[in-house]
Amino acid sequence: MNIKILGPGCANCVNLEKAAKQAASELGIAATFEKVTDYADIYSYGIMSTPGLVVDEQVVLSGRVPTARQVKELLAPLVG
Repeated sequence: MNIKILGPGCANCVNLEKAAKQAASELGIAATFEKVTDYADIYSYGIMSTPGLVVDEQVVLSGRVPTARQVKELLAPLVG
């Protein structure tokens, strides 16, 4: 699974990355994490508000920082 954190590197982006890593770990997902900080690349995903969470090239969240539990709920259906 490829997970991307979209954002300029702000505190919200850091918190989203932590939550995503914790969720992946708790679900036992082998994932690679990538930070996307270039605004042109971020906008190419169609989001206008950061941070954003992209899983296997599909935007699953943008504009807010979820808890690790909420990220688990987003990732669980994608595992398989």
